[in-house]
Amino acid sequence: MHLSPASGITLPELRQPLRTIGGRAFDFSREVAVMAVINRTPDSFYDRGATFALDAAIAASLAAIAEGADWVDIGGVKFAPGPAVPIAAEIDRIVPVVEALSGTGVVISVDTFHPEVALAGIRAGAHVINDTTGVSDPRMAEVVADSEATLVITHSLAAPRTAYPAPQYGDVVAEVLAFLEERVALATGFGVPPERIIVDPGHDLNKNTRHSLEITRRLAEITALGLPTLVAVSNKDFVGETIGRDRGARIEGSIAAAVACILQGARIVRMHNVRAAVDAVRMTEGILGFREPVYLRHNIA
Repeated sequence: MHLSPASGITLPELRQPLRTIGGRAFDFSREVAVMAVINRTPDSFYDRGATFALDAAIAASLAAIAEGADWVDIGGVKFAPGPAVPIAAEIDRIVPVVEALSGTGVVISVDTFHPEVALAGIRAGAHVINDTTGVSDPRMAEVVADSEATLVITHSLAAPRTAYPAPQYGDVVAEVLAFLEERVALATGFGVPPERIIVDPGHDLNKNTRHSLEITRRLAEITALGLPTLVAVSNKDFVGETIGRDRGARIEGSIAAAVACILQGARIVRMHNVRAAVDAVRMTEGILGFREPVYLRHNIA
């Protein structure tokens, strides 16, 4: 652990803070990336299919980049339980968006648990594979190892697209941490180097609101792994249930959760409301002493 240069806040030591992802250099010892969410699904929990059409997905991606997103995460199948989406259909949803964003300078990630979709995404120009099932299929690690892509390993318990009612944990943080350590070891065993691995504790994924709040409260135990930590807290049910807000009215709660995580070492935040998230992240970086103000006018001679 080390102190932030200006704030006195204790932050985790990262083993490989300097990362080059998609041609962009990140220093996660003093930088936080904002990942925008683009769902090419007709049934996503948040936007209810607003970006399912290809032109809408591309337009939303470009708008997110214009609002300051460092990263765009493209998903063709939602995490929640439901009927299987054919692999070919998932590829058809994701690849055209990846191709459209190539050359923009933004980091492009593909949210999938299918190795075949990951391979198609990487070939189309994706830089990151975001596997919310925690490498449930070891072939995913093989695909990433054979590329230059980065792998996000997320904690979840259920088989892909299946229900996991009333999850129980003795100590949710300890169990999430043990799972992540095991899956990181699996990925490195298949040849994915640690400098191309990011971890995500999986807020709300097979967890209830108390579990997600506990993870947020004790995120420093997860960031102490020494790998960059991604948090996907945006508009989640744990936010809505905590503050009593329905979908569409959770922006402020989501930002509060994201900032709480950043102050404990989270270095990528996956957010729907990009402009608000970018402002909150840049302000938090300023408070931590990671960045200088854009300008100085107030009480300056």
